[in-house]
Amino acid sequence: MGESEIIYTIKMIIIGLVQGFTEPIPVSSSGHVMIASEILGLGEQGFTFAILTNTASLLAILYIYRQDIVRLISNSIHYLKTKSHRYKSDFRFVCFIVIGTIPAGVLGILLNDYIAENVSMTTIAAMLFVTGIALWFIRNVKGTKGERDISTKDAFIVGLGQAVALTPGISRSGATIISAMAVGMKQDTALRFAFMLYIPVSLGGVILGFSDFLNEPNKSDLAIPYLSAFIATVLMTYFAMRWFMGIMKNGKLVYFSYYCFIVGTLLFIFF
Repeated sequence: MGESEIIYTIKMIIIGLVQGFTEPIPVSSSGHVMIASEILGLGEQGFTFAILTNTASLLAILYIYRQDIVRLISNSIHYLKTKSHRYKSDFRFVCFIVIGTIPAGVLGILLNDYIAENVSMTTIAAMLFVTGIALWFIRNVKGTKGERDISTKDAFIVGLGQAVALTPGISRSGATIISAMAVGMKQDTALRFAFMLYIPVSLGGVILGFSDFLNEPNKSDLAIPYLSAFIATVLMTYFAMRWFMGIMKNGKLVYFSYYCFIVGTLLFIFF
């Protein structure tokens, strides 16, 4: 591998680390990947690379929530078979995940190409300010709703929040957590519901984009850089998610508000 290939691989690893670190936290991973790509002189990353790194982040989130996922699926199946009350709350939670997935799924199919073609650094900067303001407003919110208290309306509102996050600069995790806390969910419930919503939407994107990945003409040339970025993304997403779970437990979301204001201001000044 020549020097230029080594440098390109290093840049891809950096992009993977940026994706992995920013995916779980409320600062917009897509916006930060665009910023990092611009700084590194890589230009816009292709759809294939986005699918690859998104899959990597998805695997890390699936691993972290593996026990919850197995429990929810198993208990939902048991409820459908037995109608036993002991399994009902998990079945309802799965139903709410489905309801919350619908807005982003529909708008993603309808508007994804339009959004991708009409995003600039100015847009990202503005949306980071929107994210920062929203985080500031909910900084002291202490909800009371647990998983058993979520309603259909709550699930749909959080789903709308996730749909808004299709725009780069609007954090997906931030929009869903903010929406969940705004409808009264406790922080740990908001966090779990937000990332359970992430799984089907992300999985759907992976499935829809898999054919494009298979048809990538330069797969052999990009194998090492892409594999390196994939591994970096998986590892960084895992550690960032664990770190963010601690942040949520301590109620320190306001720090991400400050961060969004700072980065948004820098983008307005330098881009």
